[in-house]
Amino acid sequence: MLGRSVSLSRVTSSAPARELADGKLLIDEPTEGVVRLTISNPAKRNALDHPILDAISATLAELRTQASARCVLITGAHGMFSAGYDIGEIPDEEFEERAERLVAHPFTQAIDALQDFPLPTLAVLPGHTIGGGLELALSCDLRVALDSIKLGMPPAKLGLVYSHTGLRRFIDAIGAARTRELFLLGSYIDAPTALAWGLVNRVAEPGRLEALALKTAAELAGNAPLSQTGNKRVIAALLHAEAELGADVEAELIELRRASFASEDMREGMRAFAERRPPRWRGR
Repeated sequence: MLGRSVSLSRVTSSAPARELADGKLLIDEPTEGVVRLTISNPAKRNALDHPILDAISATLAELRTQASARCVLITGAHGMFSAGYDIGEIPDEEFEERAERLVAHPFTQAIDALQDFPLPTLAVLPGHTIGGGLELALSCDLRVALDSIKLGMPPAKLGLVYSHTGLRRFIDAIGAARTRELFLLGSYIDAPTALAWGLVNRVAEPGRLEALALKTAAELAGNAPLSQTGNKRVIAALLHAEAELGADVEAELIELRRASFASEDMREGMRAFAERRPPRWRGR
């Protein structure tokens, strides 16, 4: 759901940002050919909820029909990119159904919309980028980060089995060894480490991130569109061919994830995280 209706044809570099998702997603055109989506959910550290995710999906679908949109830039406001899924306040008795529904549908749809967008996409990380927020960034073609931020994947601290499609994205980007380190330790890494791993492409010092981001976005928007769409399609096809799973294996992996949402450990992990204490795992 888009919240306030926006005509993308009216978004120009001279116009102020317009609001989507009840003001939690902003859209503007900072330079010719570049459409910028800014997550703005400060009360929840830019956590991703249904309206934000639905607005990202709907906007990207509309942008596919706009010949003037040659690059999509996604970023966060208030010194944060995103803290990931907004599941922290779901009551225990509704947790399994509502958390799985959020992650399985609008999040997956937004991630797929970003990954499948035919022209270049760029994530600009002005602050900490965690969990689902990191996967959202990883679904873009390139990532530019402030050099002082932290990036992390906390499923191991929460009792969550991550999706096989999400893990595949990390393996494609940084390899199996780094993916194991990121997911099994569940600790944060800094931006220079993320650059060395290939998790981000460029880093900037304070005060220089926006200039670097817009320079990179303008370069992406200025290249030959047929080359951009063609090369993106070839890369995607090659990665997909390497990632195919048998139906029985895929069903097993999906069930592992579903079971984690139903587990006592995940509820305990979420409570411990909110209460800032070590979790008491039971293995069930």
